[in-house]
Amino acid sequence: MKKVILLRPRGFCAGVVRAIDVVKIALELYGSPIYVRKEIVHNRHVVDELRRAGAIFVEELDEVPAGARVIFSAHGVAPAVRQQARERQLEVIDATCPLVTKVHLEAVRFARQGFTIVLIGHKDHDEVIGTMGEAPESTVVVTSIQDVDQLEPPDPRRVCYITQTTLSLDETRHIVARLKERFPAVEGPAAQDICYATENRQLAAKAVAPMCELLLVVGSQNSSNSKRLVEVSKNSGVPAYLIDDAGQLNPAWFDGVQTIAVTAGASAPENLVQDLVLSLRQHGFDRVEEMHLKEEDVRFTLPPQLERITPRLTTTSLP
Repeated sequence: MKKVILLRPRGFCAGVVRAIDVVKIALELYGSPIYVRKEIVHNRHVVDELRRAGAIFVEELDEVPAGARVIFSAHGVAPAVRQQARERQLEVIDATCPLVTKVHLEAVRFARQGFTIVLIGHKDHDEVIGTMGEAPESTVVVTSIQDVDQLEPPDPRRVCYITQTTLSLDETRHIVARLKERFPAVEGPAAQDICYATENRQLAAKAVAPMCELLLVVGSQNSSNSKRLVEVSKNSGVPAYLIDDAGQLNPAWFDGVQTIAVTAGASAPENLVQDLVLSLRQHGFDRVEEMHLKEEDVRFTLPPQLERITPRLTTTSLP
């Protein structure tokens, strides 16, 4: 019988839950308009839902009226953006994920100590742009071992690395290993920067690989952690596709397939996963099993700007 294996954990992480809650609570407290710089999280469905609720998404702060209220996305911002907000007298609510803030603080510390900071990540990603802004003169972004081989720091004995939170565990491990070969004194964060949710979803994708012929990842194309799940599956020998929702299913993918694994990136809502499972039933995948690898119980409190007003509220939207 054809079947679907639903991976768990999947979908929303604590940082995404917190960011979405921030927008919803701000709209309840203050009403529209509430401006949001960039996508609050990288998921088209989430952004569209919040836009319908009254949030106004902008690319840059100069699109926000002076003195208005603006939310910074979960991916974090550079200090220059914070300064611009102050100059425009904007009321800022910061929804930066605490795990991203951790990386920002590492960048500041290493810069003060005179290190060349090697930031492992994707140059155009919002998170990397924000992190690099903490110490732009000291930071160089690398995405591959080849990039590491081209590094020429002023002092090879004063090199450190930090990483984007949503990278491939395996790829990052190889890059760090190469850094250690080239710069034996290289320093890194006390604990890895790749977040718990990214790690758990990748480990689940690896674990299910021997049991399926296809992996479907629910998530948007600009979601870094979702794209990494596709890569992990392909590297494990299992074809994988990233889809926004069930409407993007291609029946040709199911030729010769008896078992499909389904997961979701950390910014993808659970209702999209359930819609996908219903669609797969219509293609004969009637049996649904859940593969539960690890329990996630991480919760983050609201930003202080909201917690002062709503002291009893904490993020509670995790599935």
